[in-house]
Amino acid sequence: MSSADALALEYRPFSLSLAEPLETGDGTIESRDGFLVRVVADGGDPGDEPAVGYGEATPLPGWTESREDCERALERARDAIRTGGPSEALAAVDRQVAARHALALALADLQATRQSMPLYRYLGQGEMVGRVPVNATIGDGSPAETAAEARRAVDRGFECCKLKVGVRSVEEDVERVRRVRDAVGSTVELRADANEAWTYEEAASALESFAELDVSTLEQPLPAGALQGHADLRVRSGEVSIALDEGLLEHGVDAICDADAADIVVLKPMALGGVDVARKVAAWVSELDITPLVTTTIDGVVARTGAVHLAATISNVPACGLATGDLLATDLGRDPVLLEKGSAVVPQAKGLGVSDVWGGR
Repeated sequence: MSSADALALEYRPFSLSLAEPLETGDGTIESRDGFLVRVVADGGDPGDEPAVGYGEATPLPGWTESREDCERALERARDAIRTGGPSEALAAVDRQVAARHALALALADLQATRQSMPLYRYLGQGEMVGRVPVNATIGDGSPAETAAEARRAVDRGFECCKLKVGVRSVEEDVERVRRVRDAVGSTVELRADANEAWTYEEAASALESFAELDVSTLEQPLPAGALQGHADLRVRSGEVSIALDEGLLEHGVDAICDADAADIVVLKPMALGGVDVARKVAAWVSELDITPLVTTTIDGVVARTGAVHLAATISNVPACGLATGDLLATDLGRDPVLLEKGSAVVPQAKGLGVSDVWGGR
């Protein structure tokens, strides 16, 4: 960014109601509350419209800083960007990942917009990408309800379904997966996400049954701290890949690799501190023969679209958890990402491709 640029950071709070309350280990979530951010550059010729980049900070308990800490960090960044530019602003939010995510995304959107290229091409400097595969997320329910929901997802074009497990007994979850497999047939990829719910013995029992049902991936079966437990499960998991989500934030890439604890790591840009950080992690783990997979923290359209652009920079990315917009009853603006036949159609407009989130762009 040119040293002649006069940059200003602005932010405003928002609250997005969920379509249905979400039960988590940290309590019930009924809305996603955060801050919409924009960076405005007024460094052009007189009469030119200022260039604008958008970002989103949507803190989530257990994953990021609190909403209060996020707002304080954005205040620091607002002051720092006036005097020290982007580098000092990023340094001011370095330890608050949701705030950093918003600032880094807004700066990248600004630059990509100025260069008249989609964000993913600005981030990755690669070829045009039209689509990235996405999975449907199937929540907890009875075996019949779970099978019906999965069948509806497949009828809408999804070729990969991720089932939430761990709320019920292992036996009940195995029956749910069995009913889904019967309902969707043999060609649909099935994954299971336990969200840290199981003991080692429960996870080992589930893995044996999941292998028979051709489940491709078991995500975070044990608590995040149980790195060696995940490594041991991986030894006995057979064809079922072990994915770490919470465990990535707990331990980092080096420790996971040293322990041989994962086949897949789940990248949440909001929790990692930005699409730029997540992209570096994706490149790093790919070199170590670990597969990166992108998901969100149930974000608004700005962060969600940023995650789609991130996924588009990853070669041969597997189906990602990006079809989450319908979990929100309200959003920040129109969603530029079309979901079609199990894929997210990547926006090809300049920058992020979002509009009408701040009263027009």
